[in-house]
Amino acid sequence: MSERVPTYTAEQVRAAERPLLEAGVPLMRRAAGALADVVRAELATPETVVTMTGVLEPVIRETPLALRPRVLVLAGSGDNGGDALYAAAHLSRIADVDALLVSERFHVTALATAVAAGVRRVDLPEVDDAVRHYALVVDGILGIGASTDPSLRGRARGAVTAIRDDLRRGGRMPRVIAVDIPSGLHPDTGVADDAVLTASVTVTFGAVKSGLVTGRGPDLAGDIVLVDIGLGPALASVDPVGAASVSRIVTAPAD
Repeated sequence: MSERVPTYTAEQVRAAERPLLEAGVPLMRRAAGALADVVRAELATPETVVTMTGVLEPVIRETPLALRPRVLVLAGSGDNGGDALYAAAHLSRIADVDALLVSERFHVTALATAVAAGVRRVDLPEVDDAVRHYALVVDGILGIGASTDPSLRGRARGAVTAIRDDLRRGGRMPRVIAVDIPSGLHPDTGVADDAVLTASVTVTFGAVKSGLVTGRGPDLAGDIVLVDIGLGPALASVDPVGAASVSRIVTAPAD
């Protein structure tokens, strides 16, 4: 059953995050843990159950190798890339996870954590040849930090265009999970060009960004899952810009 929630601009969300970040609250770790839980549920493995409170709880055991799905994580240079890589480290218990870095810059600690957990770095030619063998693609390229002009460029645009074209050729398609917003979608207006992966599910953190439900947002975002990372008190005094329906609300794992 869907729930109706307010929507906010990227700047309103950043302002709500700021005091928590300054206080050392690990928002990235919270977001990554929740993202991993949602991906586990999407993979429909026995390792994830939904509690009566709606919180996704992982069962800590590894999946037999013969049953492990394959997951591709697209990681950009900013916080969304860090979210995706930390989530990849969690997911390596139940899946064979590949990480494609689409920028020369990346979150060094998150990548080290992912690789130490068994995540494999891959290059675009490997992905291009095998994209249909992935059960899921996690889009962690860009988030709300690119709200001035979120259009993908360079290596990121090339990767998304190649994967998008592979997906359009038909056959078995992996689902796409967007991290916070589909990369390339403007978080406030919903404007986007053609270099965007259409998501099956968007896992958005703290609050629903208005661009998910305006412009091209509804066509690109898929089902919206809202993750409570603790921004409620800061957003309580802020006027929302609209409203949206989300498929569910989950609470990020404890620090």
